[in-house]
Amino acid sequence: MKIKTWLLLSYFIVMILPLLAAYLLLGWINSYNDEQKVAEHIEVTTQLEEIKQTLDRPGLYTPGGNKEEAEKLAGQSLSIALYNRDGLVIYTSSPSFASPHYGLGKEHLYEDLYTLEQGYRAYTYKQPVFENNDLAGFFHVQIGREAWVEGVENRGYFVGAVFLLVFGLIYITVIWMVNKKLNIPLTGLMNNMSAFAKGQPVDEKPVKNDEVGKVTEQFYDMSREIIAAREAVEQEQQAKEYLIASVSHDLKTPLTSIKTYAESLKADNDLTPDEQNDYRNVIVEKADFMQHMLDDLLTYTLLQSGENDMEFVQVDGNEFFDMLTADYEPLSKQKSIKLHVYSDVQGMYSVNPKQMMRVADNLVSNAIAHTPETGEIRLAAVSDRSTLADMLFDFIPEKEVLSETDAVYFMVQNEGKGISPEKLAFVFDPLYQADEARSKNDKSGTGLGLSITKQIIEKHGGKVQIFSRKNVGTCVICSLPAMKEEGIPNE
Repeated sequence: MKIKTWLLLSYFIVMILPLLAAYLLLGWINSYNDEQKVAEHIEVTTQLEEIKQTLDRPGLYTPGGNKEEAEKLAGQSLSIALYNRDGLVIYTSSPSFASPHYGLGKEHLYEDLYTLEQGYRAYTYKQPVFENNDLAGFFHVQIGREAWVEGVENRGYFVGAVFLLVFGLIYITVIWMVNKKLNIPLTGLMNNMSAFAKGQPVDEKPVKNDEVGKVTEQFYDMSREIIAAREAVEQEQQAKEYLIASVSHDLKTPLTSIKTYAESLKADNDLTPDEQNDYRNVIVEKADFMQHMLDDLLTYTLLQSGENDMEFVQVDGNEFFDMLTADYEPLSKQKSIKLHVYSDVQGMYSVNPKQMMRVADNLVSNAIAHTPETGEIRLAAVSDRSTLADMLFDFIPEKEVLSETDAVYFMVQNEGKGISPEKLAFVFDPLYQADEARSKNDKSGTGLGLSITKQIIEKHGGKVQIFSRKNVGTCVICSLPAMKEEGIPNE
């Protein structure tokens, strides 16, 4: 139950309880009155007849009349007042009922004669007394209702006790509910917030579907997001530290070689011209490798930055991918590798030409580096999935890989040793290489190529998948969405 609804309901119960108790008391009194009415009326009527026989005597209303019988008749439950014909009090058994110093005016004296009036605490009756058709006086009696009043009071006490009991139970229940629905959850929330601020773990507990529960759930979500963000920052920081350490190590080796060969050229005059030329070539190769690594590092850093927006241009798919897959034949022939190139792309695409050329260079360079001599490489860019399916290794799940429609598939597939399954999941991590040794000789890469490729393709709205089998080969497939409207990729 929502706290607002619960508070309104509690307020309603507390407000209605006194009214309900008053209604029950009134109903009970009326019921008791109805039960006692007939019996009490008969009893009072009988008593009144006896009173009349005693007081309906003219001699009582003379100034010197004997009032002993009236005095004997009066008691705790019966009050008697005798008036003369002019309304002056000549006898009263109770000054609170009729003061001996005051009388009744004609209007009040003749009011409600012969009428038995029922009051809350007593019945009253007034009657004139005649002597030979002459008015002698009046008697006025009050018959108490002690039994009835006592019964009403007892019931009032009982209802009051029940009211207090119920009110106490409601009060205790409200306190318990407030503690359960507000104090305990809010205290738990404050403790969790204090613990979270101190870096301690948050004790998440099931929450209820009320306002405090929603606030608590939002705090849990926020804490999880902050913890995930902290972990991401820590991982990013660790990755940066690892990247810096790896790059420093990888740059140290070629730099040492450059320094050593440069010092040898400067200090050793006994070197033959051929040796000097070899030393110069080594220095140039190491410098080229360092420049290539720094270029990759700069590209990787820019791609990681959220502020670096990649610029896209609209290109014709057939023309662009024909250009992208060309000019790799000389590199393959240097290693006696047979290169199969196929390009058949339809539609318009939004790309960054420079970055897509870097993707092609990275993938083809990796394929050439890991393909043995006389091996084969397939380089293809197609928009017809059935055409590409015929080129893939038989261990590649075609339906899963070629699931995109209105897309171009850029594939680089090479024969070779392949990559083991336990290492395949990490090949897109920066500076990771599947080779056991990470030595940076002139034939190895920087370890950033596949990571850069993945980021470039994803910024194009596409995805990269890699498949490999030991002693068979490796296949990398990139998919890019076609444009459904001018300037908008078909995602």
